[in-house]
Amino acid sequence: MPNNQAKASRRGFFLSASVAGAAVASTAWLKAPVPTALSQLPKPAPEKGGGYSLSEHVKQYYQTTRV
Repeated sequence: MPNNQAKASRRGFFLSASVAGAAVASTAWLKAPVPTALSQLPKPAPEKGGGYSLSEHVKQYYQTTRV
């Protein structure tokens, strides 16, 4: 009988661990900030190309390439 109790105990542990992990992931998802201002939303891509703009992430990339 002790062998069956060990298997049940391991199963219970892994079940509890997976439930706890899902709970942590769901609370992290619920706390994620939602952009509210329209200025934070990305601009739509132009229909005919030519959509290059000097955005903040492009400026940051240029900063990292300076020697």
